[in-house]
Amino acid sequence: MTFEFGRTHVVRPKGTHKATIVWLHGLGDKGSSWSQILENLPLQNVKWICPTAPTRPVSLFGGFPSTAWFDAQDISDDAPDDLEGLDASAAHVANLLSTEPADIKLGIGGFSMGAAAALYSGTCHIFGQYSNRNPYPVNLTSIVGLSGWLPCSRMLRNRLAGSNDTVTRASSLPILLCHGSGDDVVAYKHGEKSARILHSAGFQNLTFRSYDGLGHYTIPEEMDEVCRWLTDKLELPGS
Repeated sequence: MTFEFGRTHVVRPKGTHKATIVWLHGLGDKGSSWSQILENLPLQNVKWICPTAPTRPVSLFGGFPSTAWFDAQDISDDAPDDLEGLDASAAHVANLLSTEPADIKLGIGGFSMGAAAALYSGTCHIFGQYSNRNPYPVNLTSIVGLSGWLPCSRMLRNRLAGSNDTVTRASSLPILLCHGSGDDVVAYKHGEKSARILHSAGFQNLTFRSYDGLGHYTIPEEMDEVCRWLTDKLELPGS
């Protein structure tokens, strides 16, 4: 299956370019809605790339077409994983990052399904390949997931057991996960369980933040946390 991705929106850094982060929107959304939020963040040294997912049939919507990074039948650990769709989105994101200058730090973030796709890209980075065994070409230095979940969690633990290199890469990759306790779309328990699975699988540099009563949206306090965390982990000049 070939996937046709939508329009990509770019927010240029207002100061010296130190980092580039691809930010992935949620199910049914598009890149432009997040580019407006990211443009107003006090991160002068970050370039944001906000792609738009392909429009495709989504099982969760009974096959009705929607912008989606991969097909989802259900948001739970037991749902089958659409590896073909996940690989295609991870490859699209890696392609967007692969043309950045060599001295620029690279990250991926996202909201909801975009957070799931960002976490999947993080696992491709630590294994050095996609699930189809093609090599993963990009060195990631940060992953941010808001109101999301971890796809392929069962596969992750089995594959990590094999190699010291992957364990080292997993333990050093900074990940920030944030989730609201009042989320009625991606239940809080999925976000919290994803953090637990990642940590037990060897992702030691992981921060999990919960927001009391927050639903399936973002708030200024959460974006402030994202800014603080990125400034620290990417060693950006203080905002």
